[in-house]
Amino acid sequence: MAEFSWPVRVYYEDTDAGGVVYYANYLKYLERARTELLRSRGLEQDELDHRHNIIFAVRGLTIDYLKPAFFNQLLKVSATITAIRKASVCFEQAITNHRDETLCTALVKIACINSKSLKPEPIPAAIIKEFGHDA
Repeated sequence: MAEFSWPVRVYYEDTDAGGVVYYANYLKYLERARTELLRSRGLEQDELDHRHNIIFAVRGLTIDYLKPAFFNQLLKVSATITAIRKASVCFEQAITNHRDETLCTALVKIACINSKSLKPEPIPAAIIKEFGHDA
């Protein structure tokens, strides 16, 4: 699947006293890009719950912080689906700055979970198709 990217501006609230983005906020940026990727495919997360009783939750995450981001920078957050399994989706993600320097990279595994039982559930074929893959 092609890379999807989403712009994120660093706000003062995202930073520590030195104007550097607090490490946990990178996770928020990554989440926003994945959400917008789904939205770009016509998949709204509240609708997935309402229509299919499924939610997507982070199952695992590996992140490498390479360089800091700073207050007021405009960042690009990318998300690429690298694998779709029966009940999970794997993403490769990166955050770059205005100079195209990579600030962090992440591998994120998302589980498909039944919103009522909170147990893993296969991803519906129609949703896999929206991801651009065959079921």
